[in-house]
Amino acid sequence: MTPVAEGPLLVEGPVEIVLPDGSVILCERPVVALCTCRRTLRAPFCDTSHRSRPRATRAARSNATDAAASGPAEESGPS
Repeated sequence: MTPVAEGPLLVEGPVEIVLPDGSVILCERPVVALCTCRRTLRAPFCDTSHRSRPRATRAARSNATDAAASGPAEESGPS
C-alpha cells in the first residue's frame, strides 16, 4: 500500500474489499485507488474529488469552528 499525500491510498491488486454492510468487492486491477478524503461519490474508490478543493488541516478546521461559534463580527462605523 502507498498513501499519496492529499490523495488516495494506492493498493496493489488484485484485492478484496469488505464493505461495512458485509458485501465484498473483488477488484482485479493491478493498482486500486481507495478514497481517504471521504469526498468520493464512488466509495470506497477514489474519483479524484479531493482535487476540487484542498483538504483542510486540523488547525484550519479548528479556527473555522471557533469563528462560527463566536458569531458574526460587529462592524464599527459612524453612528
